[in-house]
Amino acid sequence: MPARRPVRTALAVAAVTLLSATLAACGDTGALRGAGPTQTAVSPVKLWPDLRPASSPAFPYAVSTRETVKGITVPGDDIRKVDPVGVVEAELKAHPDDYGPKGAYRGTADRMKECAPGGGGPRCPLLKPYYRDLTGDGRADLTLGFRLYPTNQTAVRVYTVERHRLVQVLADNDALIGVELAGRALIERSPADISGYEYRTTWLWDPGQRAMVFSSDEYLHVGDGRPSRKSSPSPSPSESPQ
Repeated sequence: MPARRPVRTALAVAAVTLLSATLAACGDTGALRGAGPTQTAVSPVKLWPDLRPASSPAFPYAVSTRETVKGITVPGDDIRKVDPVGVVEAELKAHPDDYGPKGAYRGTADRMKECAPGGGGPRCPLLKPYYRDLTGDGRADLTLGFRLYPTNQTAVRVYTVERHRLVQVLADNDALIGVELAGRALIERSPADISGYEYRTTWLWDPGQRAMVFSSDEYLHVGDGRPSRKSSPSPSPSESPQ
């Protein structure tokens, strides 16, 4: 299962402090004025050159996940013919510590019993599937999302087909505002711990690891004091969920 993201409060405070200082210095009335004498360029200074380099990462953050899905067949290697409900049920079966009676996401397992074939139903935690080529092999891949009850988190999963098998190439859990597909990138938007800001995490396909890997984590000001709530992108005819 995906690792927890490290606490980012220090990053949030630093970003707000920097933004406040920048805005205070940008009160411009529009009139022309001198910029003052040009400062002499100063080359970077390396601090603490004798500092011993760290031998391990600061946080145990998984940058990629990859797992063959057991018990799922892919008729004709067409991922659109795979039942999304069966894919989620396979994960529940493979990870009983997470979805069992004492698991953190036990409510998801209970509600999955109420999903109709292919998804759907008032209490079904499975969200609408999307199909887009994220791996660059010219074939559609499957992006799934499902709610992780009783928490406020959402699971985001990406699957591809390799050698007639369904392979999970992205697994991430987070409290989400929205998810976007931009080209071959998957972008997750999460609320920050300071009002008016949000995190945007980007995942990209890495041919070497054969998985979607963590690419960047941005801390952004959304402008109105509240996180924006854009809906997920509507699939084009070639990327429809059916």
